[in-house]
Amino acid sequence: MKNNYLLALLSAFLLWLGWPPIPYSSVLLFIGFLPLLIALENIIRNDTIKKKGKKIFLTAGLTAVIWNTASIYWVYNSISAVMPPFAAILISLIPFCLGAALMAIAFNLYYRLRRKTSLLLSLFGLMGFWISYEFLHATWDLAFPWMTLGNGFANFHQLIQWYDITGVYGGSIWIWLVNILVFVIYLNRKGIYQLKNRIVPILCLVLVICVPTVYSLVRYFNYEEHQNPAQVVVVQPNVNPYIKFQLSPEEQLNTLFSLSSSVAKPNTEFFIWPETALSQNGDFDEENLRETYSYQRILKFLDQYKNGNVLSGIESYQLYNYAKTATAREIAPNIYQDNFNAATLIDYSSKLQFYHKSKLVPGVEQMPFGAAMNFLKPLFKAFGGTTGGYGKQAEPSVFYAQSGIGAAPVICYESIWGDYVAKYVKKGAQFIAIITNDGWWGNTSGKDQHLQYAKLRAIENRRWVARSANTGISGFINQRGDIIQQTKWWEPAALNQEINLSEEITTYTKVGDIAAYLGLAIALGGFLIIIVRRRRPRLL
Repeated sequence: MKNNYLLALLSAFLLWLGWPPIPYSSVLLFIGFLPLLIALENIIRNDTIKKKGKKIFLTAGLTAVIWNTASIYWVYNSISAVMPPFAAILISLIPFCLGAALMAIAFNLYYRLRRKTSLLLSLFGLMGFWISYEFLHATWDLAFPWMTLGNGFANFHQLIQWYDITGVYGGSIWIWLVNILVFVIYLNRKGIYQLKNRIVPILCLVLVICVPTVYSLVRYFNYEEHQNPAQVVVVQPNVNPYIKFQLSPEEQLNTLFSLSSSVAKPNTEFFIWPETALSQNGDFDEENLRETYSYQRILKFLDQYKNGNVLSGIESYQLYNYAKTATAREIAPNIYQDNFNAATLIDYSSKLQFYHKSKLVPGVEQMPFGAAMNFLKPLFKAFGGTTGGYGKQAEPSVFYAQSGIGAAPVICYESIWGDYVAKYVKKGAQFIAIITNDGWWGNTSGKDQHLQYAKLRAIENRRWVARSANTGISGFINQRGDIIQQTKWWEPAALNQEINLSEEITTYTKVGDIAAYLGLAIALGGFLIIIVRRRRPRLL
């Protein structure tokens, strides 16, 4: 068993080493699961081991916990800054261990399927179970799709230009297909799994690696953007999020104006300011925003720019005379308030546009599963959230400038959902504006991963990304996923870039995560075999 645990640790190391932000290391993901699969095979074929299902779960869980924790350790940084270390450790165990447990369950189901059918079918079942875990972890109340396997190629985007067809789940399938074929070849050479024709899996492996890679490289080096220029500025005010309310709204606005003006051109059309850039004690009433000091100052700033628009994060609220939403709280008799982590578009038109963040961070911006998660209320309060959670809107909405340009206002955490960002594009967004505040995480790999994941959204939809992060990293990403400009971490900065607007609708934008549905279908077939079929007399 000791050797099996060492193999599990080796898998964890390979998967971590292949994960962003380490550049060009993602090819290690192609063999990342190989040591673990060998360890699990040792357990399956060892007749002296009792409770094999439990051993499979624990061995796979070891790989998953270490890989997860090493890749998203920065979660603890963000929580420990506002909570005692012991409490921060307990809260951090949820993202560290929950995803890992779901991964381990996928391997346990693989073992159960292996008892009912052949090795090869079981391995394909494992791929389906894994994709199902990823899909679940992107859709339920505790959603955290940060570790979706296809995200791993964010550090080597030249190889996955075909994400404009499949999205990241296509990358997950690609990684699993290669791992499966390498594992089968290994077993064949060891004489454990006999094949009639040894050359077939080798040829399949070559094709599975080379065809997507060659297609992607040809697409990358021959891709040309349609010329449709627009001048955009992204601003990085570098306001420490932990002392934000110690600074007056006027001080923060002056910083935003100064940085914006330092790089702006007369024809600048969009100024992108980060998440919650507009804030004040008590937040902004959306109905009365035009009457505020901040709004009047922004209009005065835009006097210098004929076609200028400010797209900014804002902390806002709406008032109702009844409990209009599940998150509305009664603040006075028959007066209910809904708070939002929002974005707004301000220009000289009579229309004031708002977007309310929809993909809310579990435990910080929304209470997952309602009363069952009440123990997270102190964390809500520490991060400035509401005990009932922020309000949200069900579908994304596009901001339109007076000139007709459509911008996707993507707020922070939302940028890791490919299908959600694609909905903006289907509704007319010609570029993607990501506004975020990664200062909570400190100078960790989290901020770099978040930036690199934005490259995937650019490729999937063939849209420029303009990214404004409060403390960094801000930048611009073109339609091939290349980072054209980026700022340094924890420095006030502003960047100006001429981007190309696009109206192309990619296959992925049209069909969404169809690759995930393929994985779900495979998993369903595996479940049916587990439930219906009798146990095989021997493992193959």
